[in-house]
Amino acid sequence: MSRIDRYLLRLALWPMVGATGVTLVALLLERTLRLLDMLAASNERFGFVAQLAVNLVPHYIGLTLPAAFFLALIVVVNRLNQASEIDALLAAGVSLTRIAAPYICVAAALAGVSLLVFGYLQPYSRYAYRAVLHSAQNAGWNGLVPAETILNPSRTLTMTTDAADAAGQRLTNVFIRRIAPSGREEITTAGMAEVKRTADGQNVLLELRDGQQLRTNDEGRPEVLSFQSFTMSLPLTGPARLLRSRGGDERELTMGELVRQARNNNSTIPQGALMSEFYGRLARAFSLPLLPLLAVPLGLAAKRSGRAPGVIVGGLLLLAFHHAVQLGEGLAETGRISPELAVGAPFFGFAAIAITVFLTSRKRPGDTPIGRLTEVISSTLARFRARRAAAAAT
Repeated sequence: MSRIDRYLLRLALWPMVGATGVTLVALLLERTLRLLDMLAASNERFGFVAQLAVNLVPHYIGLTLPAAFFLALIVVVNRLNQASEIDALLAAGVSLTRIAAPYICVAAALAGVSLLVFGYLQPYSRYAYRAVLHSAQNAGWNGLVPAETILNPSRTLTMTTDAADAAGQRLTNVFIRRIAPSGREEITTAGMAEVKRTADGQNVLLELRDGQQLRTNDEGRPEVLSFQSFTMSLPLTGPARLLRSRGGDERELTMGELVRQARNNNSTIPQGALMSEFYGRLARAFSLPLLPLLAVPLGLAAKRSGRAPGVIVGGLLLLAFHHAVQLGEGLAETGRISPELAVGAPFFGFAAIAITVFLTSRKRPGDTPIGRLTEVISSTLARFRARRAAAAAT
């Protein structure tokens, strides 16, 4: 590598690391909050959430890597362009292709990383995530009762309360439906209740006050019991494991397993679903070397239109490509279109746009159809801000 290559790569390193880290942490925090809310009544919910978050890392790395790399390139090229360093390089005889070359090499390396993540890490982490989530959702009851929440810690017990304190241990207007070991149903209501865990941690004692219990006697006739104080013991159950092996879903299969399953006529997964998943992973990985061809011209165009329009247009193109591949996978899975066409059409369309934009920018750096579109967006935003400022002044 030349000194220019090392300089260009050093400029792009920290923006890329920062964008990847910030995006990854934000996505994990948002998902963690949703998991905590989902598992609020589970035993050992914090341990389950930690395991789930770890298993989500490969999935979110696959999502954030292209966007972070693309954003870092636009920021770096725009910074070089604003400082007229790109003009100096071009005047010294360094072509735009030579400027983009180190970034294309990095993108090729990232494509290999993406193949490793999409092809091998994600299938295992996806199955592990589903196994942990199944265990968490079937981990039973932790002895706390959130207000206005219907708890179903087991098939034989349903419980809810209208109001509870912050700890979920002092309850108001309690309703409990329980199926006794004999198969008879018991309905218990109480005005007040207090939740206490036993010393062995295996059961919960409910001290009910001012309530009634409806049950059937040995002769099958209903009985109503009114009480001022009544203690009920409820068991805490352990987690249940996911009772299936990995591979029940095409997204849980590695790249090699997808090909082998597609060649196997006895596979329970449709061949269209297997091959569309295979081609989809290849398309997402091989789209990374195309990103510098798009980001460098957009970064050059940002000198006139500003950085935001280029980021918006580039983000929309990446989002459209991602959803087009997903749509193609869905169509191929149903058998409406062949997997090669369903996934290949979005990939080659995106490649054609990136190559056309880059080749156009080689003749007049920064002057591309997308660059002109970003200028239109920038001028529109400027007029909008001017009108808002004028309206606020009046």
